[in-house]
Amino acid sequence: MTVVVALALASSLAWSQKFTKGDRDHAQGMLRDAAEDVRKHYYDAKLHGVDWTAKVGQAKANIDKADSMDDAISEIAALLDSLDDPHTLFLPPPRAYDHDYGFNMQMVGNRCFITRVRAGSDAEKKGLNVGDEVAAVNQYVLSREAFRRTSYIYGTLKPQASLRLTLRADSGERQLDVKAKYEPSLKLRYGLLQGVNERYRDWVKRSDRLRARYFEKGDDFLAVRIPAFAFSALETDSIIGKMRKHKGVVLDLRGNPGGYSDTLARLLGGMFQNDLKICDRVGRDSTKSVSVTGRHNDAFVGRLAVLVDSGSSSASEIFARVVQLERRGFVLGDRSAGSVMEVGRYRHETYVDTNVFYATTVTEADLRMADGNSLEHLGVVPDIEILPAAGDLASGRDPAMAKAAGLVGTKISPEEAGTMFPYEDPQ
Repeated sequence: MTVVVALALASSLAWSQKFTKGDRDHAQGMLRDAAEDVRKHYYDAKLHGVDWTAKVGQAKANIDKADSMDDAISEIAALLDSLDDPHTLFLPPPRAYDHDYGFNMQMVGNRCFITRVRAGSDAEKKGLNVGDEVAAVNQYVLSREAFRRTSYIYGTLKPQASLRLTLRADSGERQLDVKAKYEPSLKLRYGLLQGVNERYRDWVKRSDRLRARYFEKGDDFLAVRIPAFAFSALETDSIIGKMRKHKGVVLDLRGNPGGYSDTLARLLGGMFQNDLKICDRVGRDSTKSVSVTGRHNDAFVGRLAVLVDSGSSSASEIFARVVQLERRGFVLGDRSAGSVMEVGRYRHETYVDTNVFYATTVTEADLRMADGNSLEHLGVVPDIEILPAAGDLASGRDPAMAKAAGLVGTKISPEEAGTMFPYEDPQ
């Protein structure tokens, strides 16, 4: 999944305008749960040398002085942020309304560009365009390091009624204020009379968006877009089976946020005839070798290229790096996210008029590749770096896919490559 500020927060709870004693008690309870989750499960028992007891005490004191639930939740988030680990996060109780800023943006190399603008949004009405370069969001200057945090703040912690974008062009910088669109949250809508039907329709849509998508040219070429590693064993085998019918295959893992380890192991094993070690899982108490089972005569043995970008993380990064280390094919595109740790999610419940859920994600293991190195913070550096220019984004050209197709034996123009997988709006 590409990390974007436009991600809507599926929500169910509206904290009152007045920050009551009961609200403060709830916040302190959430702090205790999050702090204990980290203390029990974090992969480094020494917590990188952080004085956790002191940090928790300071957060508790700050919540006692907080003026709002947003401020209190921010103190919990700041506590977890002191570990300097982007995987260990507080996921607060959801709100009563989903919000959508009307655009997607993504890091391309060291620059941030608008990649989608939704029709009818305030962003479209204000003149925001695909290909516009974003230098800052509100007071946050965007960089690879700041992008994820900015998305977390405005997408999860403190959704805003509007965002101020600083746009950069050859003629200089300009600012654009775009308003968010609000609508009742999924949970509220599911609770209405037709809620069961809407829940089912949404489930079908989500399942459809996670399907593998294909583009082929005879027996010579197949492109497979994999949005996430979330397939059943049967679905994974079907992908490998389709690949085996073609001489050259491009696996498009751009924007793929990772997924299930079983899916990763099964798909990756399908690229090799023999078993192979992919990484070591370095946990709190032990280190375990992780391997995949090769498919022998049922493996895909044709020419292979893998596409990654700044939104490729976790399992997609492991897949691409194994292809590199084993010299199995080419990796092209942009440097990947550098977000490769094993994470556990700990869910909690409180009661405010109704049952309310929140969670902590905690890093439980480091994953070190077969060469002994971790991809965390570094990402996969592609064999061939190909970054779309602003004009490519605006016109829908895909130079990375075109280059990858050529490497596996099929000539495709950037214009044709850009039409292979039409955009499907997650909204």
